[in-house]
Parts: sequence; structure tokens; C-alpha cells
Amino acid sequence: MNSNGQVETVLHHPFVRHPHRTLLTLSLPVLVSLVAEPLTGLVDTAFVAQLGAAPLAALGVGSAALSAVFWIFNFLGIGSQTDVAQALGAGDPQRAARSMGLGLLLAALFGFGSIVMGGVLAAPLARGLGAEGEVLTYAESYMLVRLLGAPAVIASLVAFGVLRGLQDMRTPLWVAVAVNALNIVLDWLLIFGAGPIPAMGVTGAAAASTAAQWLGAIWAGLVIVRRLGWPSHLQVHEARALLRVGGDLFLRTGFLTIFLLLATRAATNLGPESGAAHQAVRQFWIFAALGLDALAITAQSLVGYFLGAGWVTQARRVAKLTCLWSAAMGVLLGVGMWLLRNSFAALLAPPEAHSLFFSAWLLSAVVQPLNALAFATDGVHWGTGDFRYLRNAAFAAMGIGVIALLALEVTGTASLAWVWIVTGGWITVRAVLGIVRIWPGIGRAPLSQPDCIQSAEVDSRAKRRSPESAPSPASKPTPVEGQPLSLQRPTHPPINTGKERL
Repeated sequence: MNSNGQVETVLHHPFVRHPHRTLLTLSLPVLVSLVAEPLTGLVDTAFVAQLGAAPLAALGVGSAALSAVFWIFNFLGIGSQTDVAQALGAGDPQRAARSMGLGLLLAALFGFGSIVMGGVLAAPLARGLGAEGEVLTYAESYMLVRLLGAPAVIASLVAFGVLRGLQDMRTPLWVAVAVNALNIVLDWLLIFGAGPIPAMGVTGAAAASTAAQWLGAIWAGLVIVRRLGWPSHLQVHEARALLRVGGDLFLRTGFLTIFLLLATRAATNLGPESGAAHQAVRQFWIFAALGLDALAITAQSLVGYFLGAGWVTQARRVAKLTCLWSAAMGVLLGVGMWLLRNSFAALLAPPEAHSLFFSAWLLSAVVQPLNALAFATDGVHWGTGDFRYLRNAAFAAMGIGVIALLALEVTGTASLAWVWIVTGGWITVRAVLGIVRIWPGIGRAPLSQPDCIQSAEVDSRAKRRSPESAPSPASKPTPVEGQPLSLQRPTHPPINTGKERL
């Protein structure tokens, strides 16, 4: 941040004056959009279930395989969000536009490449997941049609990342709602047929999802291109940097997945009741992560913004409040899990697994505050671009967790309770490593760097804009919280009114 105009711009950010309200206002639409996104799969399941066991099994095989494929490219959204947020803070619209353009071009490359590769690998992937006979036929057909939407799915990841980097959390929400609404309508028409439209069965479910995803991608893509403009040129070194981010995030998520798979294996080896109880607790844990991830995504944007502006002190403030609110949410979640344990047991677990379920459920409830901190610090470190550290932290947590699980197996002391004790330890390691990178800031921590502007200048200007000494509304416009920020440098707070959205 090297200009007085940009200092003024950053000091007018709503978080500076109303940090708690701004953090929660930005997080709420993120939460709703995160909950809305998985509904496509649930709607498909509900409709296809009426066709019989084979189509439903094929849907399960196809959706599992494609989820794994699309997950590989999630780094494009995370990397774009961080880069755009930092460019926004630095007042560098060209960099933000280049990040957007690069992300969309890579999305097109990977998306159309997935279509080509899918034509060759769809059947082998389905067989690898256990499909055969009629199920294999349905699954292959489903995957080939769904893969036609691969460019749209990956481009949407980029577009959502760019929008959230611009602190526009509402447009992704409206896009997610529209995609799900269209998917419901098209599911009914294409799966069962209506009038001149023939019944397509499980292939119709794939076609409905693909069409809806293309609508969402085009909508979100038009919004970001209109807002940032198409870049005049792209830089090769920025593409390399984004792909390095992809490598770090791929390994990080792989390390986390390995531990979760081994924990599931350990629970399943104890017997069907333990496996059922573990699956029930694990599925709720995954669903609860949506709420915790909303704060993390907001923290990523705010930390990136202030770090890009060179105001590291304010970025640390974002980290502190995100951790406090996340821990509070974790405590409330844990208490709620304990108070409603009987209701959740009846809903999620078979009666013969209830005794095992309660012990694992209690242990999961106890570690929810630490789990919340692990998610919060992930978001903070995404915002700083500290992806390599997150990769190494995930590797350390996996190593400790895997050794503990193997020790249980070797000593013969394994039980579902012990599996969840080890899981709690794995979560604790992630949370601790995430926190110590911020406080006190081990290694070359980005948040341990000094501010890039004179603290006295920031303090004096921030004081003049504090609630106690703020100018009257008639003399100075007030930012509107929860609205996207502009990359321009006007003389008034650059908060967009949202009128330019499609």
C-alpha cells in the first residue's frame, strides 16, 4: 500500500469499524451457499431412487467418481480467491483480472480435458468402484453425460473464488440457489419425461445437473468478467504459482483423506455395529464442517485483503476474531450434540449400534471447539497464501494419527472410542499447528511481518474514523457491509452497491 488514496480506501473497510458484525455478515451467505451446493446430489438421489436399485447404485458410483475428479481442481477456486483478495487490498485491478483470466482458462483446459479422458476412463473407474452388469451400464452413461458439464463445474469453482475474493458473498449464493432450482425442475422432466420429452432415467439426472451447472457457470462468469474486465495479457510465472498451489493443496487434502480412510477402516474392522456407528458420527461431522467452513472462507478473503494492503496488524485482528467466533461455534455445536444425542442416535444409527454410537458421539462433541479452530486457521493461512505450511501440517497430523491407529491394531486395544480419541488427537494437532503459525508465528509466518506503512499514520487515520470520532453521515459516506468491494480508487469508500450484478 504505497499511496494515500489506498490507505484511505483500506481504512474505510467496514471491518475496521465493525469487525464482529462484518465478519458475521459476510459469513452468513457463505454458509447458506455451502449448504445449498450439496442439494444437487440429494435431489438426484431422491428422484432416481424411484427408478429402482440398479439406477440408484449407478448414481452412487458415478457421483462418487466425479466428485473425486472435480475435487482435484478445487485449488483453482482457493488460489483465485486468495490472489484476488490480496490484489483488492493492494489496489491492483490488473493483477485481479489476470488471476481471474488465468483461472478461467485453466478451468476450460482441465474441463475439456476431463471430457476427453472421461470417454476412455469412465468404464474402468466405474468397475473400480464395484459396478458391473446393469449398474455398470447406467453408471457409464451417467458419468459421460455429467462430464459434459466438467468445464462448467471447474469454471464455477474459479468464479466463486474470484467473487469471494472481492468480498461479494451474495452472488455465489444466488447462483447456487438458481442452479438447484433449475436442477429440480429438469430432474423431474428428464428423469420421468413429460409430454414430448422422453423419460431418460438416470441419464436424465446427469443431463439435468449438467444443464444447471452450465447456467450457473455462465452467470457467475459474466459477473466476474463484467466486474474486472478481461486481462490484456497473462503471465506465465503466475500460472506456475497457481499450479504449485494446486500441488500443495492436493497433497494436503490427500494427507487428510488418508487418515480419515484409515480411521474408517479401523472402525469397520471392529464389526458392523462399530462401522455403522462410526459412519453416523462421521457423516454428521462432515455436515457440521459446512458451518465452520463459512467463517474460514470469510477469513481467507479478509486476511488476504488486509495482507495485500500491507496492514498486517489488521490481518492478525481478522485471524483473532475468526478463531474466537469459530471456537464459540464449536462450543455451541458440542453442547448441542450432547443435549440432542438421543435424537441424533435415533435418526442416524441403527438400534444395535446405539451403545457404540454414544461413546463416539460424545468424544466428537468434546473436540468440536478444536475442530472449529482447525478450520478457522486453515482459512487464515489460505488468506496469507501459506499453502506449503498447511501441506506440512497436514502431513504431520496424518503421521501422528496413522501411527496411533496402527498402535491400537498392534496392541489389540482398538475400540470405536479409541478410534475417536485418536481422531480427536489428529484434530488437536491440526488446530495447534494452525494456531502457532499465527501466535507466536513460528518459522517465516506471513502474519509475523511488520506493516508496510507507518503504524502512526494508520493509527491516526483509523482514530479519526473510529465510531467515537467519525464524521457525520452528511459529510462522509458510510460503507455498506456485506457488499462487494471495488478495485477502483475513488475519493469515497469503494463499496459497490451491487447494482452491476446480473
